[in-house]
This record gives sequence, structure tokens and C-alpha cells, in this order.
Amino acid sequence: MELVLKYFPDLSPLQIEQFTKLEGLYQDWNLKINVVSRKDIDELYLRHVLHSLAIAKVVDFKDETSLMDVGTGGGFPGIPLAILFPECEFNLVDSINKKLNVVRDVVAGLEIENVKVTHSRVEDVNETYDFIISRAVAAMPTFVRWTKGKVAKTQQNKIKNGILYLKGGDLTEELQDYQTTTIYNLSDFYEEDFFETKKIVHLPLKWKV
Repeated sequence: MELVLKYFPDLSPLQIEQFTKLEGLYQDWNLKINVVSRKDIDELYLRHVLHSLAIAKVVDFKDETSLMDVGTGGGFPGIPLAILFPECEFNLVDSINKKLNVVRDVVAGLEIENVKVTHSRVEDVNETYDFIISRAVAAMPTFVRWTKGKVAKTQQNKIKNGILYLKGGDLTEELQDYQTTTIYNLSDFYEEDFFETKKIVHLPLKWKV
């Protein structure tokens, strides 16, 4: 929890309480099903919470911004961002309902009111969103195909609506067809070694392929 406060010192008392409770909720669930790996559960704030919150270092979402977390798994990056941005609306989508049971329980336990949980393939989601967020569930060309037509056209944030994708490693080949992407190195925001090769890819709405 100290890690979160290190990089996000202006949290409200409620946000601090919610982030603090996160660990216990995930540890309880991890005894039932393997939501995250054993190593990761011991470093939940570094590997999952802080990693998710890196998106907030790229854009400070305005109130009423809508976001869809595709392949949310156990609720990352959606749940940490929903805590940080309580006036934004989040739809956490996954095709595996077993994982979403964890998400529902965590959302209820933290009394988060700005999260909807959807058991579906993303291709079958009909709404549009300001941003589509995810943590490396597929290669970018596949992800773009899955989410085509799901980005809202009306802009309200400092960066253009589109995809915000948490990825790692060398992305040169994967992104060679996407000339309008901006890549943010997480090592510019965080000093921990874990983030050395981690990145956020922003692919705006009007991409060129």
C-alpha cells in the first residue's frame, strides 16, 4: 500500500481504505481459485495495482469518462482505476465467468459504485466507450479487430479516445502497421525494476492501418 501512496499521494480517505482492503479480498479468493499467481499475490500492489494505475499517469480522466476493460481477468486494470476515478464509468468484460465472480465480490466488498461487470466476448458488446483499456490479452492487430467500432467519437479528455494497452517487451513488429500510436515507458513514471520493460500503448480513434 505504501507503493500506491508513494506515487499517488493525494488519495482521499475512502480511496486509501479501498486500496488497503484490496489485498485481503484477493488473498481470500486466491485460496479458492488461482486468480493471480502466488508470487504476484505477494506483490499485489507492485505487479497489479500500481501497474494498472500507470494509465492514470498518461491521462487524468475527466468525470463521466467511460471505459471498457477487455479481458479484465481478476479485475485489472479496471478495479484500481475505478477506485482512482470514482466519477468515471467502467465496464469490466471477460468471457470467463469464474474470474468475474472474483471481480463481482471485490467490487461489492469495496462498495465500488462505478463498475459494471459483463460476462461476454468483447465482440458481442454493443456500447461505445471513450477508452478501451486492457493488459496484454492479445497482439495489437487482434485486439483492434475485437474492439472495432466500440470507441466513442465525442472527445472530452486531453488525449484522443482510443485504446490504452499495457504491454511489455519490444513492440516494434507488433505495432509496425499503426503509425499513430504513442508509447509511454512505465520506467518514466515508476522507479521499481519491475517496470523497466513495461509500456502503455495509446492508439487513438482515427488510427491508420
